[in-house]
Amino acid sequence: MAKKSDLRDISDSDLLERLSDTKQELFNLRFQHVTGQLDAYTRLRQVRRDVARVNTELRAREIVAAEALAQEEKA
Repeated sequence: MAKKSDLRDISDSDLLERLSDTKQELFNLRFQHVTGQLDAYTRLRQVRRDVARVNTELRAREIVAAEALAQEEKA
């Protein structure tokens, strides 16, 4: 499980890679769930939350970049 402080130290490209990996894992878990092969149902929740954490961090970085650009344009 990724913590918020851990995600802040990761570069953008690594975050995008982690997002891709977690989405793939979520897909696989959902597939296992539908076919009745999933044993640990709590893992679905954990992976969903990891995807949300990564998306939140990426969005926060977009907002900071947009604000910095707006400040440059004012100056």
